[in-house]
Amino acid sequence: MIRRLTVAYVVLVACALLAFKVPVSVPVSGHVRDDTEAAVQRDATAMALLLANGDQASRDSLAATIRAYERDTPGSVEVLPSWQGGTRADWNDTALLVTVPASAYGAVRISYPIGEIDEEVWEIWAVRALLAVGILAVAAVLGAVAVRRLTRPLRELHAMAGRLGDGDLTARAPVTGPPEIQTLARTLNAGAERVESLIAAQQVFVADASHQLRTPLTALRLSLDNIADGVDDVAVREDVEQAASEVVRMSRLVNGLLVLARADATAGGTEPVCLPEVIEQRLAVWRPEAAEQGIRFALTAAYDGVPMVVAGPGHLEQVLDNVLSNALAVSSDRATIGIAIQASPDAIVLEVHDEGPGMSADEKARAFDRFWRGRGLTGRSGSGLGLAIVKQLVTDDGGSVVLDDAPTGGLCVRISWQPAAARSGG
Repeated sequence: MIRRLTVAYVVLVACALLAFKVPVSVPVSGHVRDDTEAAVQRDATAMALLLANGDQASRDSLAATIRAYERDTPGSVEVLPSWQGGTRADWNDTALLVTVPASAYGAVRISYPIGEIDEEVWEIWAVRALLAVGILAVAAVLGAVAVRRLTRPLRELHAMAGRLGDGDLTARAPVTGPPEIQTLARTLNAGAERVESLIAAQQVFVADASHQLRTPLTALRLSLDNIADGVDDVAVREDVEQAASEVVRMSRLVNGLLVLARADATAGGTEPVCLPEVIEQRLAVWRPEAAEQGIRFALTAAYDGVPMVVAGPGHLEQVLDNVLSNALAVSSDRATIGIAIQASPDAIVLEVHDEGPGMSADEKARAFDRFWRGRGLTGRSGSGLGLAIVKQLVTDDGGSVVLDDAPTGGLCVRISWQPAAARSGG
């Protein structure tokens, strides 16, 4: 915008210069010719007066004048022994010929080359062109300064909108500039404050509700476990166990809501984290559960050095727990869950692929929606927040996550993070 306005201002100044200078400069050749003709005729008349005197002193003075004239000017002088007619000025293709009679003693003719006149005309045009270029340069500098001053309030509003778009709800625009822009800034600030208060209230509600639900859910699960231990009727025991599984699923849902509420309320706060180290820690936690089903983890890595990713505190652990939990839930006994790490200067990629039923294209498109559950085992027992949490945390850290078909026929979760060196270098 600044460049376009500056260019428009310079074009306007250029048009004004053309409108003023062209009418003045077009007749410059005619003026130079007229001035040159008058000057040559004046010099020829002075020489003719010396010639008309007829005495020796005048002739000597004429000879000296001619030598000085031919030395100081590009013209040449000729004394004609006889001349019929009056003063004449003739132009041809090469020179201006001015002839002035000197009574009965002939005439004086000066030949002045046209090339000198044309050169003088071009010099005048060059000076005016350089002056015009200088004026345009000054106009461009002053125009850029003026445009930047005028558009500063708009740029500040744009910066505020960008910060809001990045999730910084505390962004406000200074109320400066013309009255119209001040009104717009006040309106945007009021809207931002309203959005911030609504989101804060929502986060407080979700966090409070989740905290309040945790205690009774834990007590309810313990009560159901005690009931199941004291019941001999198989049908009743199955009902109690089904109720307990629903309580477990509800507890996961509450925990997921807490994680999302914290993620929504947290902005920034990233740090370099060693991805292989965190993976080894989480695999050590999940291996006992995997061993109960005969499932093994196959870890492969392709990188040099130690891949450090940019992530918020605790984000990697929660992402890995959700992905590994889903993979274990859909895997059959004695299956293999593959985990691959690839590092490049631009991104560090983690792939987790299982041997489960996979997902259709429609299911992949909806898998990151909150509270959506698929048709597999995770759909029956999950909270519908696992992949939503993964998406939220990875995106907040500047990464990305996609779902693809695994080589074994199951699902491949591909997560990319920014390398810590790339973030620090930028």
